[in-house]
Amino acid sequence: MVATAAFNLRSEILRLKKERNAVILAHNYQVKEIQEIADYVGDSLGLAYKAKDTDADVIAFCGVHFMAETAKIVNPEKTVVIPDMNAGCSLEQSCPGPQLDAFLKANASKNYYVIAYINCSAAVKALCDCICTSGNAVKIVEAAPKDRPILFVPDQNLGSWVIEQTGRKMDLWKGACYVHVEFTRDSIQAIKEKHPGAEVVAHPECTYAVRMLADEVCSTEKMIGYCRNSKAKDFIIVTESGMLNRLEREVPEKNFIAGPTGHCLCADCRYMKLNTLAKLHDALLNLEPRVEVPEETRKRALKPMLRMLELSK
Repeated sequence: MVATAAFNLRSEILRLKKERNAVILAHNYQVKEIQEIADYVGDSLGLAYKAKDTDADVIAFCGVHFMAETAKIVNPEKTVVIPDMNAGCSLEQSCPGPQLDAFLKANASKNYYVIAYINCSAAVKALCDCICTSGNAVKIVEAAPKDRPILFVPDQNLGSWVIEQTGRKMDLWKGACYVHVEFTRDSIQAIKEKHPGAEVVAHPECTYAVRMLADEVCSTEKMIGYCRNSKAKDFIIVTESGMLNRLEREVPEKNFIAGPTGHCLCADCRYMKLNTLAKLHDALLNLEPRVEVPEETRKRALKPMLRMLELSK
């Protein structure tokens, strides 16, 4: 009965998708059922490209709120819905637009070149010079003007990793992803001892102590290629648990182990996991919750978004 209900729900979602001329975009951290029904599954950079280039009338964005905002920024004429409007982000919350605006005004004499990690609100994007993702942050920082100091917001861990890679000095906003900072050196070391042949693949949002234990530090998208091409068979994946669904689907010949946090044997983002198939169905049926961005903010945020996309080609 449960399987039949799930099948009927999937069928209804596909029917509504066709009826609405919709595209379903899903982040790598979404639950397995959503990843399997999505038209595209990827990281923030890939999703931004797909949102910009789609010819659909409706974008059903299965991720968190800032991602759906990004889709609206690059596609103002399209309807953008999200399964659960409460799907937020601790990084976004760590850098409110008014707080960043006040900081920049108080430090206007420094003439900061502001690079914002895409995990931020449209209001923050509108205040920056260029956006980046974990997949292109090194390239974006290397392309930044040499005659202006850089302010990197909001993720201090990603920012410190980029400093290590580029040698560029940057001032870092004190924000962090609550999921990735729960991974600890001791918890990763303990699972390495249980799986001595496994390689550790970590996201750059992790702390320095965890990154130092990793064989590879990279974005979720780059994890696919790294694990596929590595000679290792076993991998400890140090990022949000949803990533294992995609790795197991696309690299089935390898074995993936969830990197443990200091508290549990997996790392679930409570925001990402708010989205469900039932909520996706309702969003397509009702075209709600709908994500909107004030036009003045959208226009200002569009410029650094397009700059990122151009530099990332």
